[in-house]
Amino acid sequence: MLKSLDLAYNQLSGTIPASLFNISSVATFELSGNNALSGVLPFDIGVTLPNLRNLILNDCQLSGRIPRSIGNASLLRYIQLDDNELEGTVPLEVGNLRDLEVLTLGNNQLADEWGSDWELMASLSNCSKLFYLALDSNNFQGVLPPSIANLSNTMQKLHLSQNKFHGSISSDIWKLSNLAILSLRGNFLSGSIPPKIGNLYKLGALDLSQNNISGEIPPTLGNLTGLSMLYLFQNSLQGSIPTSLGNLQNIASLVLSFNQLNGTIPIEVISLSSLTSYLGLSYNFLSGPIPSGVGKLTNLVLLDLSVNKLTGDIPTTLGKCVELVQLQLNDNLLQGVIPQSLSGLQGIQELNFAGNNLSGSVPGFFGDWPNLAYLNLSYNNFGGPIPVKGVFSNASAFFIDDNKVCGGIPSLQLPQCPVKESGSEKKRLRRVALTGIVAGAMSLLLILLIGSLVILIVRQRKKVPNLPLSEDQHWQVSFEEIQKATNQFSPSNLIGMGSFGSVYRGTLSPSAQQVAIKVIDLQQHGAENSFLAECHTLRSIRHRNLVKVVTACSSIDHHGNDFKALVYEFMPNGDLDKWLHQNLATQDETPETRRRLTMSQRVNIALDVAEALDYMHNHGQVPIVHCDLKPSNVLLDNDMVAHVADFGLARFIRKAVSNSTEESSTSIGIKGTIGYIPPEYGMDAHVSIQGDVYSYGVLLLELFTGKRPTDGSFQGGQTLQSYVAACYPDKIMKIVDPTLLSLDNRCLSKGGISCNNIDAEKLQECMVTILRVGLQCSQESSRARMHIRNTIRELETVKDVLLNY
Repeated sequence: MLKSLDLAYNQLSGTIPASLFNISSVATFELSGNNALSGVLPFDIGVTLPNLRNLILNDCQLSGRIPRSIGNASLLRYIQLDDNELEGTVPLEVGNLRDLEVLTLGNNQLADEWGSDWELMASLSNCSKLFYLALDSNNFQGVLPPSIANLSNTMQKLHLSQNKFHGSISSDIWKLSNLAILSLRGNFLSGSIPPKIGNLYKLGALDLSQNNISGEIPPTLGNLTGLSMLYLFQNSLQGSIPTSLGNLQNIASLVLSFNQLNGTIPIEVISLSSLTSYLGLSYNFLSGPIPSGVGKLTNLVLLDLSVNKLTGDIPTTLGKCVELVQLQLNDNLLQGVIPQSLSGLQGIQELNFAGNNLSGSVPGFFGDWPNLAYLNLSYNNFGGPIPVKGVFSNASAFFIDDNKVCGGIPSLQLPQCPVKESGSEKKRLRRVALTGIVAGAMSLLLILLIGSLVILIVRQRKKVPNLPLSEDQHWQVSFEEIQKATNQFSPSNLIGMGSFGSVYRGTLSPSAQQVAIKVIDLQQHGAENSFLAECHTLRSIRHRNLVKVVTACSSIDHHGNDFKALVYEFMPNGDLDKWLHQNLATQDETPETRRRLTMSQRVNIALDVAEALDYMHNHGQVPIVHCDLKPSNVLLDNDMVAHVADFGLARFIRKAVSNSTEESSTSIGIKGTIGYIPPEYGMDAHVSIQGDVYSYGVLLLELFTGKRPTDGSFQGGQTLQSYVAACYPDKIMKIVDPTLLSLDNRCLSKGGISCNNIDAEKLQECMVTILRVGLQCSQESSRARMHIRNTIRELETVKDVLLNY
């Protein structure tokens, strides 16, 4: 009499014979790991296998549904059907299995939807011996069921990640007192982390990452002294890192990256010697120095403190972290030299110090590290010669942009280092230099006297306000030069009109530079304030994805009236709005010959705009809010790189003393553009970076659906967001911009390499990600919106998929 059928982890193929399911004496049925098999579970399996105790069919390519009759196999203890292609719902009859201990159904195509609670979870509360439940990586969607707290208190492992659960985590979760693993990663959870989660004293792993959880990290997490892994990354957590996390004396991986945490790094946390795998605090707003206690992380493999506002020197104690493989300190405000003590970090494979204020010479010991495959020192103040051995000999592994260095291998294309002069030559050069300085000083004094006289005369004639733009190389041009550049403001040069003026294409002498000239209509209410705001903003920012201002004009015209204009770098491909909503311009132009944006171009544009917002919000001395982000304010250069423009409504924001939130110095007295304005602005809310994120979310949905937020088809309270949400995720291809699909189809048929040669399944996966980001960014609640850095991370994933096709 056969009681155990165990053929796991062989190389079996073909269909599982139906006759195997008729051996009524079988107690253990295991075929796991034979991924060339296929088949379905018989509808009467619970009847034909009455003695079944263990059904273990992981990774067998099973399809079809889980039969309801499984509830009749009353002796079942283990049901493990992970990594198959099962679909449909999980039958409620599994709740009849009173001896059930393990139910794992992860990574299938199972689906279910519910409102306030999930019947399946309520049914499983009858399984009093259940200790392992895994429903991860399926398509379950609804409120995170409160009945989770009613599962057996024998529950030890609960995996619900990568589904579509929303709502908040029940404060009754603490009732699962024996829980060792809780994973809710990759859902749409919101609300805050319930403090009572700190009562799960047996918890060894907690993963709440990749959700929309907000609020502060509760100090009670410090009670979970058995934790070896705590993942809270990619949420909207705020406040400081609790010092109580220093009580986690068994923690090996602590990752809090991609949140909105502020304050300093607690010495109690960064000196946890138990951290052996990963400490990730990147993409937050952490400030202050890196504590010297970092030297206690002697066994840590990966340390990532990048993209914060950390200051001070790199601590010398960092050299004690001899097991480090990756060290990321880029995009902070660190200064000083790289300490010699780091020379002992021989095992490092990836090192990034870019985007700081580091100085001194580039240490030669980096070239002695045998495993170093990536070294980025760009955007600092390093000087002197570059070594040539080790990582320095590979131009694709070493980056030193925007420093004051010289030498190195030829492919770096750095200037040659100067040859040291002899003593007599130095004296001669000093005399020449001194003579030049004296002559230059006399000339400068004369120029200043003449200039002062001219300015005094001009100001007596007409009081002209000083522009807050000329702090650097910008010069001011006259009305006559503007008039000449635009061919007397000819209608043929007019390329656009906005709320506060008109934009002309022009050519500025003497360099014959093509420019776009925004002439301010000072008759419009608020126009002058808009002009000054734009000047003030543009003098404070520089980024490849922000429009570059060339010069400005604040003068008087031929009639003695005030005249103001801004001159920008010309963008030959116009604005994004025209690309998305262009009409047939001529009779010769047909739907087949019109210019269209490919999938890759749209993703790159979306990333460009997100990078611009991230820079404005997170990388300046003071955060800047654009306040009028929309497709017509996104300009495309000759290479289709996107540049955010029109800062006439921009606002600098400050920290509110009372609650540490970011807000503008004045309440929302601006309008913006209907359809892109966040709802809170209509209730006199203060300007915030979350408002820009809302506008970006709307822009992203428009970019891939081709529909404006004010489209006439939206009736009865319907919005662009509800239009997309109604089809998300299964029917999204029905709402994708048809011009995008028709373009890609033509490219596929022609085999064109310039198009997105991507199969339909991958295209849909990319669209699901993109539209999910758009929906999360444009949530009504500002606290529920995705952080712009998380947006960049998601879109870069999509870009990587496209690059592989």
